[in-house]
Amino acid sequence: MLKIAVAKGDGIGPEIMDAVLKIFNAANVPLAYEVVDMGKWVFDKGFSNGMTPEAQETIESLGILFKGPMETPKGKGVKSVNVTARKTWNTYANKRTFQTLHGVDTVFSKAGIPIDVTIVRENIEDTYGGIEHMLTHDVAVCRRFITRPGSYQVIKYAFELAKQKGAKRITCGHKSNIMKITDGLFLEVFYEIAKEYPELKADDVIVDDLCMKLVTKPDLFDVVVLTNLQGDIVSDLCAGLVGGLGFAPSANIGDHISIFEAVHGTAPDIAGKNIANPTALLLSGFGLLRHVGLTAESALIENALLYTLESGVHTGDFGDKSIPSVSTDAFSDAIIANFGKQPAHNPKTIVPSQLIAPTIYKLEQNPMLESVSIGAATVVGIDLFIESNEQPTVVAEKLLLGKIEKVKLVTISNRGTQVWPKGSVFTNLVNQYRCRFESIDGSGLTNEDTIAIQLGVQQQFKVCSTELLNKWGDKAGYSLAQGQ
Repeated sequence: MLKIAVAKGDGIGPEIMDAVLKIFNAANVPLAYEVVDMGKWVFDKGFSNGMTPEAQETIESLGILFKGPMETPKGKGVKSVNVTARKTWNTYANKRTFQTLHGVDTVFSKAGIPIDVTIVRENIEDTYGGIEHMLTHDVAVCRRFITRPGSYQVIKYAFELAKQKGAKRITCGHKSNIMKITDGLFLEVFYEIAKEYPELKADDVIVDDLCMKLVTKPDLFDVVVLTNLQGDIVSDLCAGLVGGLGFAPSANIGDHISIFEAVHGTAPDIAGKNIANPTALLLSGFGLLRHVGLTAESALIENALLYTLESGVHTGDFGDKSIPSVSTDAFSDAIIANFGKQPAHNPKTIVPSQLIAPTIYKLEQNPMLESVSIGAATVVGIDLFIESNEQPTVVAEKLLLGKIEKVKLVTISNRGTQVWPKGSVFTNLVNQYRCRFESIDGSGLTNEDTIAIQLGVQQQFKVCSTELLNKWGDKAGYSLAQGQ
């Protein structure tokens, strides 16, 4: 018997979790459940991360969390408990599998187009760091982190997943045509890892083109890996292809802890009415069972679910409206009654289970992720983000009058578009500029040099933020302004 942590969640969470666990127990799934305190009601008790210390300790000691949907209080300045859990335990790969379910009608099922797409979303980095600042009263900035080690973790997982799935194609979705350094790094790592898997066709698609292709020809794709925000959007798009978030399972995989959850909302308007659809959480449960080697139990229940859906049994949110909908309890009872029956479409093979207990790690310190450096960094300049509502030429004149040694003013941009030394009067401005200073002779700058530059500019302007311009050999670690 393997013990796992269970957090029932908010809204409809307790109802659908109870329904799923009832199905598991009826199938004699050899799991024991330790219920932990997480969710909005825990926030309301004063725990700012949405979980009690005891819950965190339990999850870290068991290695697996099965959770229902959870609500983050609005307007209280607290972070999402869902994101906090994924990031705290470094569940770096979010896996969502979207498959045609017969009995769940969609445009594609009616057209006879089968869908079997797996989205692997990076789960830790990107804008989900939530590191935001107001640079002026008009200008907000959000830092976007894409790291080589973080990209390697999720992309390596995606390739291994594609290999195990027997996929023929793996695709990287990205926006490196615009975000050349951040998405460019993610894409670079993708093709580095692709060399280790010559049996897989590895290609890439710009994310907006990917979205268009997914809604026109979703059967062209197999496994798709993306950065965090883009992966979040694309995975919800794919949920719409197969019937909605009510049919979208989710697994968050880490080296030490993994989380299996329903990603739909808490639906407080129907909470307690016994009409919620537990399918998404049940599908996520299949991922949990397979993760711990309970393949026979997973296949038994999944076949029963597929048979139930084919039979027309449905809750009120989907299905044939000429057939009366059933309650949450009746839906789970129907699945239990169909144990042992084979669906007409995509039956799952019963493979003997081999329980795999997660390895419980007692870490003494935080793991440090760092790749081999490509060489020493040289600081060749600095970007200063200043507050000003003056015209670009006036800003430049003031900066050029200052006694700033070793560097020259190269460009001034506003919202990423160059406005000095050349630009257009048709470019609308906000009250924050980026002013780029570069070394006169290309030599490196010291910490003292960059501090002196900042102090010199601060004689004229409020400096809101700074970024160093690094180079590794001939490779610049910074982008040009639009139009530079």
